[in-house]
Amino acid sequence: MAAATLLSHFAICLCLLPFTHLYASSNSDFDALMAFKVASDEGNRLTTWNSTSNPCAWNGVSCLRNRVSRLVLENLDLTGSLAPLTGLTQLRVLSLKRNRLSGSVPDFSNFTALKLVFLSYNQFSGVIPASLMSLVRLYRLDLSHNNFTGQIPASVNRLSHLLTLRLEENRFSGPVLELNLPNLQDFNVSANRLSGQIPKSLSTFPASCFGQNLGLCGSPLQSCNGIVTNPTEPGSEGAIASPITPPRNLTVSSSPTSLPGVAPESTHHKGTGKIGSLALIAIILGDVLVLAVVSLLLYCYFWRNSSDKSRDRKGPKLLESEKIVYSSSPYPAQAGTERGRMVFFEGVKKFELEDLLRASAEMLGKGGFGTSYKAILDDGNVVAVKRLKDAQVGGKREFEQHMEVLGRLKHEHIVSLRAYYFAREEKLLVYDYMPNGNLFWLLHGNRGPGRTPLDWTTRLKIAAGAARGLTFIHNSSKFLRLVHGNVKSTNILLDQSGNARVSDFGLSLFTPPSTPRSNGYRAPECGEGRKLTQKSDVYSFGVLLLELLTGKCPSVVENGGPGGGGYGGVLDLPRWVQSVVREEWTAEVFDLELMRYKDIEEEMVGLLQIALTCTSASPDQRPKMIHVVKMIDELRGVEVSPFHDGSDSVTDSPSVSEGTCGGDGGGASSQ
Repeated sequence: MAAATLLSHFAICLCLLPFTHLYASSNSDFDALMAFKVASDEGNRLTTWNSTSNPCAWNGVSCLRNRVSRLVLENLDLTGSLAPLTGLTQLRVLSLKRNRLSGSVPDFSNFTALKLVFLSYNQFSGVIPASLMSLVRLYRLDLSHNNFTGQIPASVNRLSHLLTLRLEENRFSGPVLELNLPNLQDFNVSANRLSGQIPKSLSTFPASCFGQNLGLCGSPLQSCNGIVTNPTEPGSEGAIASPITPPRNLTVSSSPTSLPGVAPESTHHKGTGKIGSLALIAIILGDVLVLAVVSLLLYCYFWRNSSDKSRDRKGPKLLESEKIVYSSSPYPAQAGTERGRMVFFEGVKKFELEDLLRASAEMLGKGGFGTSYKAILDDGNVVAVKRLKDAQVGGKREFEQHMEVLGRLKHEHIVSLRAYYFAREEKLLVYDYMPNGNLFWLLHGNRGPGRTPLDWTTRLKIAAGAARGLTFIHNSSKFLRLVHGNVKSTNILLDQSGNARVSDFGLSLFTPPSTPRSNGYRAPECGEGRKLTQKSDVYSFGVLLLELLTGKCPSVVENGGPGGGGYGGVLDLPRWVQSVVREEWTAEVFDLELMRYKDIEEEMVGLLQIALTCTSASPDQRPKMIHVVKMIDELRGVEVSPFHDGSDSVTDSPSVSEGTCGGDGGGASSQ
C-alpha cells in the first residue's frame, strides 16, 4: 500500500515537471505579477492572468528569454501600489498610464534594465524617489498628471540618455535646476508650483512647457527684470512675483489714499489738486487696460487648452499623438494623417508600426533618397529604417509593386529589404542593421598617425564581394533590367565576417529630377534628367575600384600640383588616374598605405586595368558586371560562380553616417 502511494506521488511529480520547467526561470516574475493582480485589479480586467497559463502570453506582458521585459497596462482602472512589481528585475518598458494607482513610487533600484517609464494620469504622491534617478539606461520618464510634491531633484542629470521628461500637472515646487541632458527632446513642467528663473539650457523649449507656474520667469516666459519680491511676508523670501499681478499682501483700492505714492488731497497745495486728479484718472485707465489685456490672454490660453483636451477625447488620435511625443523616432506620421500598414517579406520577424514609433532612434546618415536611422525596438532587436522624405514617390500601387520586386532579392552580398510602410505622408523602408561601417570610412576615416590602414587582401575581398552583389542585382530578373543607380563607397557595407554588402539599390526610381547625383561616381553620359543604365552602374563601380586603389575620394577638391592632375576643383578620379598612367608614373597612383605590402604590385596593376576598362568614356566599351566578377576572381586566383542563387544570409544596415573627403560632399553622402 505504501509502495502504491509512493508511486502515485511520483507520477504526480512527473506530470507537474513540464509546468515547473516552464516557470522555473521566471518564478519571481510570475509571483510579482500575480501579487499585483490581486492587489490592483478590483474590476478583474486582467482576465488572461491566471495561475495555469504562461505569463508571457498574458495581455500586456512581453518576455525576452523567458523573463518579463515589457509591461503595458493602460486605461484599465487599476488601483493600489506599484510595490508588487519590484520583482520584475528584467523589465525594460513599464507603462501604466491612465489608471488609479496611488501612493509613493517604490524603490526602483531593481529595475536596472528599464528604458521607458510611463506613469502619467494616476494618483501617485510624494517625492520622486532617488532610486528612479539611478536608472542610467532610461530614455523616457513620464510622471505627468499625478500628485507628486517636493523639488525636481538635481540627480536627474545622471540620466544622460534621457529623451523625454514629463512632469506637468503635479505639485512640484522650488526652482527649475540647470539640466545637462544633451539628448532631451520632450520636456514639460507646466502647471506646478515652480519659481525662479528658467535656466538657459531649457530656454529653447516653448513657453507652454513652463506655463501655469506663476513664480517662473525668464526666456521663453516674461523677463525677470523688474520682478519684485516681498521679503517681509513670512515664508516668501526670494519668491518672485508676477510683473502683472501685485504682491499678495498688497491691497489695491480705488481710493486715492490707498494707492502707493498718492497722498491725501488735504496735504497738497491747491495748485496740485488738478495734477493729482489727472494722475488718478490715468492710473485707473491704465489698470482697466491691463486687466482687459490679461483677461484676453487668459481667455485665449484656457480656450486653446480646452480645445486640445476635447480633441484628445476623440479616441485613437490621443494614443497616436502620445506615441509621437514619447517616441524618439523622427519618422512618425503626424496625428490625423492617413494610416498605412507595415508589409513584411518572408522569413522576417514581424513587429507593429507602434513598436517602431516607440523605439529609440539615432540618425545614421542623410542622402539623396532620404534619411536613415538606427532603431532599437523594445525587445532588443535593432533595425535600420530609411525615411523616403525627399524621394519622389508616385502612387501607392506603383510603390508597392516596386517594393515587391526589391523585397524578393536575397543574396549574401546585398542588403535585403525586410519590410516597408506606405502612407500618404510617410514612406519607410526597414532593413537589418549591422554596426560594422562602410567602405568609405574604412578608406578615408581617421587618416593620419594611429590609423589602422585597410590592407590589400581586405580591399580585394571587398571589391570581389561588391562586384558579386551588383552582378546579382543586374541579373536578378529576366524581364526587368534592374539598376542600382547609386554605387559609391558609402553604400558598400561590411557584415560580421568582413564580406561586402551592396545597399541602397533600386531606389533611383524615386530620385527627384532636381536632386544632384554623386558627381564623382556619375558616368559622363548621365547628365541631369538622363536615364541610368546598368552600364552607368559599371562606370560607378570602376570609380569605386579606383577609390580602393588610390585612397582618394572622388569628390575631394584638388589644388593642382604634383599628383593632383594639374587642375583645381572637384577631382575627376578616372581622368586623373589616366593622366598619371599616360606619363608612365603608374606607381604614383596607388595609395601610400599599400606600399608597405610586398609582392602585390602585379595584382594592383591588374585591378587598375579592370577599373580603367569599367570607366571607359563609351558605355559600349565597358564590360558587363558578370565579366568584371570573372576578371577579379582570376586576379585573386579563385574560381567562384558570379553569384549564389537562393542565398538568404544575414544582411547589413543600409546606411552609415554621412561623410565626405572634402569638396562638394556629393560623392560620399550616405544613401
